[in-house]
Amino acid sequence: MSGIIGKKVGMTSIFDAEGKNIPCTVIEAGPCVVTQVKTVETDGYAAVQLAYDEKKEKNTTAALKGHFAKAGTAPKRKMVEFKYFEVEKTLGEVVDVTLFEEGDYVDVVGTSKGKGFQGVVKRHGFGGVGMQTHGQHNRMRAPGSLGASSFPSRVFKGMRMAGRTGGSRVKIQNLQIVKVFAEQNLLVVSGSIPGAKGSYVLIEK
Repeated sequence: MSGIIGKKVGMTSIFDAEGKNIPCTVIEAGPCVVTQVKTVETDGYAAVQLAYDEKKEKNTTAALKGHFAKAGTAPKRKMVEFKYFEVEKTLGEVVDVTLFEEGDYVDVVGTSKGKGFQGVVKRHGFGGVGMQTHGQHNRMRAPGSLGASSFPSRVFKGMRMAGRTGGSRVKIQNLQIVKVFAEQNLLVVSGSIPGAKGSYVLIEK
């Protein structure tokens, strides 16, 4: 599966030919450098490793400096492997937005915004107590009963309770590419994608 690493820039909207307003997300995609080509003979599987977003050499370990030097590129912040790349790639080759065309459908992977520790209403969509009545006290957003007492005398695994919300890997599938700006390395895809502005995303073709 071909792909590229990018950054979420933000959201905008575009009018189509029929005058319909389409909400879109702008992604700065690449350019990425091929820093390793894995093969079945040497690594046990075939994959292409891409690197994106330059960083200072002083913040790079000696092992990674040598790894990037083999590809003839400066140290990068983000490295991702893509299996089953459609087009054969060579070490040091640059992959940019020309990999995509307007009208293509892609899957976008990102890390959702972290919400911290949240209750069941926000985390799982519980309705809570609709109206407060006599005797109700601080029960509006409470989770309610968790389980039986004497049997089974425990709470089952998977019980929807309060806890850490967000900050997880999320894939949004079948987003259409509306515009490709090759000079600025920008992709405009329909719909929203997970993550905050400036966060890394993977665009899979």
